[in-house]
Amino acid sequence: MASRGRAEIVVHFRTMHQRVVDELGRRIVGGTWEPGEPLPVEDALAAEIGVSRGGLREAVKALVAKGMLEVRPRTGTRVLPPEHWNHLDRDVLRWKQTGDATALLRDTGELRRIVEPEAARLAAERAGPDDIRALYDSLAAMQAAAAEPGRNGYIEADIAFHRALLDASGNRLLGSLGRAVDIALEHSFLVSTQTPGAVAASLPGHRAIVEAVEARDPEAAAAAVLAIIEAAEVEIAQSPGLPSDGVRPVR
Repeated sequence: MASRGRAEIVVHFRTMHQRVVDELGRRIVGGTWEPGEPLPVEDALAAEIGVSRGGLREAVKALVAKGMLEVRPRTGTRVLPPEHWNHLDRDVLRWKQTGDATALLRDTGELRRIVEPEAARLAAERAGPDDIRALYDSLAAMQAAAAEPGRNGYIEADIAFHRALLDASGNRLLGSLGRAVDIALEHSFLVSTQTPGAVAASLPGHRAIVEAVEARDPEAAAAAVLAIIEAAEVEIAQSPGLPSDGVRPVR
C-alpha cells in the first residue's frame, strides 16, 4: 500500500486476458476515446497492445458486460457514455481510482452518508451474537494494526469492519453492496489515513458504533457512523495523498 504521496492500488495480473481488459478499461476511463467514438481497427489495436485478435475480442466482450463498450454490426465497437457503465464493478472502480480519483472520493463519501447510517440503525435492531463478534474482531484487528509501526493491515481491517456492519444490518443487498465497493473504500481509506493522527482518532468512533449496536440503540449507532464519515471527509481534504484537484467535505 502507498504510504505517502498520491494513494495508489497496485494490481498484478495473472493472465494476458486480465492485462488487456485492464489496458482498454483504463484508456476508456482516461478519455482516450470519447463516448460514441469507435475503437481503432481491430488489427491495429491488437498489434499496439501486443495481443492476438482473439484475445482482443475476448477483452472487448468483458468490457461490453461492464457496460463500457457496445458492438454492433457494420458500425463496429464504440465507447458508451459513463452513465451506462457498471460503477459498482470492481474493475471500473479501480480504473476510476487512477483516472478520476477525485470524483470517486466524492461519490464514495456521498454513498457512505446515504447507506451506512441506515445500515447501522438496522444492525442495532437485528444484529445477532455472530454479527457483534465480527464487529469486535474487526475492531481488534484495527487496533492491533494501528499499534504497528507501518500500520500493516489497518486498511484491510477497516474495510472488514464496515463490511461487517453492512452484513449486520440483516439486509442481503446491503451486504452485497459492501463487498462491491471494497475498492472504493480502500481508495478512500488510503487517502484519509495519510493525514497525521487520523488512525488513532478513528478508533474510538468505531468502538462507539459497536457498542451502540450491541446496546440496541439505533440512533446512537447511526450518529456514530455519521461522525466517522464526517471525520474521514475532513481527513481526506487535509491528506497529503489527496489528488491535486482536491475534494471538499460534504456539508
